[in-house]
Amino acid sequence: MMMRRPLPLLFLLVVGILVLVLVNLLIGSVRIPMLEVCRILMGGSSNEIWTNIIFSSRLPQALTAIVAGAGLAVSGLQMQTVFRNPLAGPSVLGISNGSALGVAFVVLLSGRIGGVALSRLGYLGDAAMSIAAIVGALAVLLLVLWVSQKVKGNVTLLIIGVMIGYLANAIIGVLKFLSPEEDVKAFVVWGLGSFSRVSGDEMLLFVALMAVLLPMAFLLVKPMNLLQLGDRYAASLGLNIRQARRLVIVSSGVLVAIVTAYCGPIMFIGLAVPHLARAIFRTSDHRLLLPATALCGATLALTCNLIARMPGFEGALPVNSVTALVGAPVIAAVIFRRRRDTVGD
Repeated sequence: MMMRRPLPLLFLLVVGILVLVLVNLLIGSVRIPMLEVCRILMGGSSNEIWTNIIFSSRLPQALTAIVAGAGLAVSGLQMQTVFRNPLAGPSVLGISNGSALGVAFVVLLSGRIGGVALSRLGYLGDAAMSIAAIVGALAVLLLVLWVSQKVKGNVTLLIIGVMIGYLANAIIGVLKFLSPEEDVKAFVVWGLGSFSRVSGDEMLLFVALMAVLLPMAFLLVKPMNLLQLGDRYAASLGLNIRQARRLVIVSSGVLVAIVTAYCGPIMFIGLAVPHLARAIFRTSDHRLLLPATALCGATLALTCNLIARMPGFEGALPVNSVTALVGAPVIAAVIFRRRRDTVGD
């Protein structure tokens, strides 16, 4: 399959992201004219209500969607590469489930023990949930890394990761059963995912963290290109297979941990976007595929955020409902197109 010219496509994706950011600022439950949006961004508007909507809600959501979508997409590509499995995604090793378990302890168990759930304590509760999500994800990641030193095959590690996810879900199920209905509802709402939770200083910290982590993922391009060739061939070229696998898993796991901590578990983007990028650019070279996947992830996340906030909906739809509706047809189209190309060849 011949690779398409990458630079025009990358440029179109960047332009598409800028257009989607503008549309995200324009459209919502309150319609703001484009000229007024431009004035607000340049600091020349006198409408305080519209200015507050843009800077306190819509712009933070758009920036959050960009970095979260890019991070999840890159994480999914890393997992699919290291396991050489097209169905692998950011949650394949149970890291997202570890985040959910950490939040469950804050939202469900703390209320059971102390009488008042930490999640009800406003800003302090939000900070506690974010910290718990990161701690839970990193705990599972460390467990997976320890297991990866004991087992040789990727398939075995994959199965163990799935089992860790099931174990975390089982513990969460018990906590739900023992918790008050109000706390269970708060946990379920968190699990639906949202780009609107991050604002102000939290948004700046989130963007700054992702601005550091995403470039670090690009440092693993060469090992990822070698890993997809197979362990024997990669080892013959001098690659330390175990070390490379651990580095890729750590990079993917930390990306998922940070995104889940701030946005909740966002499904489907990490699974669908790498396939979409491969179909658009027709390449498996990670020097191109990694930035293409990050841009496609940001584009899809912005699209989902826009749909979730379309006029006519009270508040915003859960992001996970939209990502499945948008991502599933994308995956189906990619699969059918690949099958048609294969038959044609």
